[in-house]
Amino acid sequence: MVSTANIPRMLKQYKEDAVPVLLREFGYQNSMEVPTISKISVNIGLGEAVTSSGVIESASEDLMAITGQRPFVRRARESISNFKLREGMPIGLAVTLRRNRMWEFYDRLVNSSMPRIRDFRGCSDRAFDGRGNYSLGISEQLIFPELNFEDVDRVRGLQVNFVTSAKTDEEGRRLLALLGMPFQRR
Repeated sequence: MVSTANIPRMLKQYKEDAVPVLLREFGYQNSMEVPTISKISVNIGLGEAVTSSGVIESASEDLMAITGQRPFVRRARESISNFKLREGMPIGLAVTLRRNRMWEFYDRLVNSSMPRIRDFRGCSDRAFDGRGNYSLGISEQLIFPELNFEDVDRVRGLQVNFVTSAKTDEEGRRLLALLGMPFQRR
């Protein structure tokens, strides 16, 4: 018998609410055909890391608090003299979330962080890539309740990418909408 105590709330909502609706709406033959979220990647670009030290460490602590996972330091692939950038310099941070951490992050993002955005009118439903994957830009990391305002040295934006197994944007949009993504109303 499988214990339901360790199953994230969003995964349970996906299995109980979203799968039956998607099966019915898109006419899938099998529940294994129903699209799901494969992974969520969270990225922060740190162009200021070229000129100031300590930026990587503070941004890394913020991203670790937000996602619960240690970020990977992204380095420059080539040198660009106009930006005083050399190959191998740190220029960003990235985290890839899968399985339970992914579902828990999605739950916190949609249910506790997005409602904290000032003048929030919903997410654009046009940021799909043609294959059912969705990109979301967040202008400041302070919307996450895991961060303390006094501990943050600088307001930074971050990008969140939702990679789904959907084949079309329509399927991906419907999947995320059933999981509570607050898309704009037209």
